[in-house]
Amino acid sequence: MSEDTTGEKQFEPTEKRKKDAAQKGDVLRSREVATAAGVASGGFTLLLVGPWLLDGIYTVARASFRFDYGTIGAEAPMALMGFALDELLPPIIVIGLVVLAITAASQLLLGDGRFVAKNMAFKGSRINPGSGFKRMFGTQGLIELGKSILKLILLVGIAWYWVSANISSLLGLGRGELEAQLGYAWDSMVVLLSLLALGLLVIAMIDYPIQLVRRLGKLKMSHKEMRDESKQAEGSPEMRQARRQRQRDLARGGVATAMTDAQFVIVNPSHFSVALTYDPALAPAPVVLAKGRDETALAMREIAAERDLPVLHYPQLARSVYYTTRANQMVREELYIAIASLVAFVLSLKRGEHPRKPDITVPDELQFDAEGRTKSGDKRVTERFGETA
Repeated sequence: MSEDTTGEKQFEPTEKRKKDAAQKGDVLRSREVATAAGVASGGFTLLLVGPWLLDGIYTVARASFRFDYGTIGAEAPMALMGFALDELLPPIIVIGLVVLAITAASQLLLGDGRFVAKNMAFKGSRINPGSGFKRMFGTQGLIELGKSILKLILLVGIAWYWVSANISSLLGLGRGELEAQLGYAWDSMVVLLSLLALGLLVIAMIDYPIQLVRRLGKLKMSHKEMRDESKQAEGSPEMRQARRQRQRDLARGGVATAMTDAQFVIVNPSHFSVALTYDPALAPAPVVLAKGRDETALAMREIAAERDLPVLHYPQLARSVYYTTRANQMVREELYIAIASLVAFVLSLKRGEHPRKPDITVPDELQFDAEGRTKSGDKRVTERFGETA
């Protein structure tokens, strides 16, 4: 069965497809990368902000453990709570903002720096029990469950290893000076957090390529989708016509001057155009003044019509001259007879005569198709003559 009937999606997504999907909120996301980035940034920030926060904890702890007449009044608990907030809240806010910024940046990098506001919009499906059960017990839900179990096993294993190695020191907390105990607890927390961050980093490195492959697989395109996108990229017929007109306008600027002394133009019938002139005082053979294909060829025909130059339809001869002669170069000797017949024909027209249109024969070795291949299919012939298709 053909690709068109099955609609099998086997083609890699184009950049436009990825961009359109991102605009609809479908961007690359990985919870594991976000979690690893958050924990790692939190641990790093603790190293920098830790002394500030630790000093606040120590100050609040000393104030909380002091009992005198001033601390047991009616307003003392509220005052102590306000004091604790003043001491602890600023460093906690700093740590939270850093973690939030790094976590958001990690997801923006995964999504090519694209922030999709519509992903934050309310969606009824998110609170729909039916959709929730489908997500939980569907294929995706089971995969996420398996990932969560493996992640839990890894992190619990890391924590257990760390606790086992430090159990004696942990049991000794409470028997020393307050400042020393807080310092040891703080260092222990930072080390444990660093170990957990390494474990989460390993998980993220495994999850990222999985999410990337899954997203690209979901965005794969069928043959029909590729064809439809190509048509859409080309635009409407009016847009294509306007684009071709702009190309012709650009081409006109390049060939209009070169065609100033042209006497006639050979065409095929619209894909190739060659402007020639013959002046015995300048050269012993006709000279190609300008040549072009596609939009340039159409521009040359328009210029010829504006200047009332004869436009001669000789497809094979037009291709032969195009592929064997450069601009401002005499035509090849093998084409002298054919071109001379056209020169004589054009001169008769200028004298007001009505000559019969000449029959032209092009040597077999100089007959080319539109791609510059000879009858034998050899393109090296055009290279030998100084032109490539």
